Amino acid sequence: MSEPFPRLAVADWQATRDTLHMWLQIVGKIRMVSSPAVNHYWHATLRVSARGLSTGAFDARGGLLDIEFDLIAHRLGIRCSDGREIALPLAGLSVADFYTAVFGALHELGVRPEIHASPNEVEVALPFATDTVHATYVPEHAHAFWLQLVYAQRRLEAFRAEFRGKSSPVHFFWGALDLAVTRFSGRPAPAHPGGAPHCPDEVMRESYSDELSSAGFWPGGGEEGAFYSYGYPVPTGFASAVVPSEAFYSAELGEFLLPAERVRTAADPDELVREFLRATARAAAERGGWPDRVSPSAPRS
Repeated sequence: MSEPFPRLAVADWQATRDTLHMWLQIVGKIRMVSSPAVNHYWHATLRVSARGLSTGAFDARGGLLDIEFDLIAHRLGIRCSDGREIALPLAGLSVADFYTAVFGALHELGVRPEIHASPNEVEVALPFATDTVHATYVPEHAHAFWLQLVYAQRRLEAFRAEFRGKSSPVHFFWGALDLAVTRFSGRPAPAHPGGAPHCPDEVMRESYSDELSSAGFWPGGGEEGAFYSYGYPVPTGFASAVVPSEAFYSAELGEFLLPAERVRTAADPDELVREFLRATARAAAERGGWPDRVSPSAPRS
């Protein structure tokens, strides 16, 4: 790629983003109910793949199955370990159409997952089976978003490798539509108050059960999306940490943001993202008094 991000203004792809968000929730919920529970709901997440976003393999009637949004060919692939495969084109579908087509394909393969068929973490939660409001899919926009995630995946993987304590994989949360990696101090955190729209409080309490520093990328927070970083619980003085001049602290969101457009136009985008991630994680650890054994070590890259 000639630049880390294609230019993708959030305002320009809002309709496609909202439709894709609902589709990702449907597939993410299928992955969640088909997988053994893992701490912090890591069993529910999706992963960036070489062609789009994937569930990875999960149990399906004694075999394995995976579902992938192919954002190059713009189709949904459902593959079984017995060799059977079904592909569904993405263009022209409402959320209701997509929901019906996906479950029809799964039933054809003999797989019958049961999900809570309404979205989470959105203000207006239309049941999937009746949602004809979200019905826009512009292939170029979906592909450009995936290219943003490809870049973010590479940078977050490198950042994850610098930490010697417990950390999450780099994975995609379909509830909030963000790619994230999380570091943990090893200490329990105060019970999360919950309050996310259309999301049970116990989900948030489990997700934030341990003291953490989380960073990632999402299609918001800037004109073209943003890298973000926050700590939970919020360390005293975290907002005044020294970060690259291109970044800022959002009091509204309670996190640092590095807008994608500033990364895209930087003289050295990789170094800017690296310094943002290191500075904010260091602030969370130092101001939170993390134990030395898990505090960030000297950079290894």
